[in-house]
Amino acid sequence: MATILRDWSYQYQWLYDGISRIAALSVGGEARFRQLALEGLSIEPETKVLDLCCGSGQTTQFLVQRSQNVTGLDASPLSIRRAKQNVPEAEYVEAFAEKMPFENNSFDLIHTSAAMHEMGAEQLHQILQEVYRVLRPGGVFTMVDFHQPTNPIFIPGLAVFFWLFETETAWQLIRTNLEEMLQRIGFQLQRSQLYAGGSLQVIQARK
Repeated sequence: MATILRDWSYQYQWLYDGISRIAALSVGGEARFRQLALEGLSIEPETKVLDLCCGSGQTTQFLVQRSQNVTGLDASPLSIRRAKQNVPEAEYVEAFAEKMPFENNSFDLIHTSAAMHEMGAEQLHQILQEVYRVLRPGGVFTMVDFHQPTNPIFIPGLAVFFWLFETETAWQLIRTNLEEMLQRIGFQLQRSQLYAGGSLQVIQARK
């Protein structure tokens, strides 16, 4: 059942969008959810931004409102096609996040939204190392993704959501100390904050 619903959510844009809107209600709606990890950051028109694992451009649409130099990267050809249609103001690259086709120190800001829970442990570590490589010194990496709930009330809802739409990698992520992993790679933590009873985490880290 989980596999079927998961596949459907990626195949049908309306279903994915509906799920996203419902899931984002706990933080005040999808628009706020997509910008949670960007709060407090200075993004200028010339800031070079990478929307990592951009999907169909759900967060890209907010990034292009603040920067004229936004690139979206995703490994899915379908997602890239949708993103180009939804947010034509950005540039797009079809590639794997763990092997990005960019030079060292290419971006001022790298952002990812609800994508790292799709990755296995080794893949996640490779991606974060790549983020560090292509981020310029002083640049910022931001992310929002799942976290082990600190409020027990949110545990059943998250468990049902994972059962219906996610795989084992989502469970692995909420058992992972991302702050520690980022620091081992070389990042300096700037902000770490929990939302929705602890079931969502926002991290901002500087190279």
